[in-house]
Amino acid sequence: QVQLVESGGGLVQPGGSLRLSCAATGSIFSIYFMGWYRQAPGKQRELVSGITSGSTNYADSVKGRFTISRDNAKNTVYLQMNSLKPEDTAVYYCNMGITIVTMAGGDYWGQGTQVTVSS
Repeated sequence: QVQLVESGGGLVQPGGSLRLSCAATGSIFSIYFMGWYRQAPGKQRELVSGITSGSTNYADSVKGRFTISRDNAKNTVYLQMNSLKPEDTAVYYCNMGITIVTMAGGDYWGQGTQVTVSS
């Protein structure tokens, strides 16, 4: 079994910052992908940022403002969000591609954390 637990969401004023964290626990052999998605009311879930062992990618809307990073020893991915805008308001979900100890691969999701940017 694998669980992803997110933290760090909340209410922030425009221009402010938040840092999201997502830690994976369980029978993990390796993690080949870590990423953050978000879903605003009435909109489809979209990829915000992803990170593998060799590269990172960002949605155009967050480039230069958000930074993704990972701590392999802790099986944790972070999303540092700066210069937040009202349009960043959404539920943020972490996603990981994980190989478990039986060598089976799977796609895992966190429970979601609300980020609200408002004055």
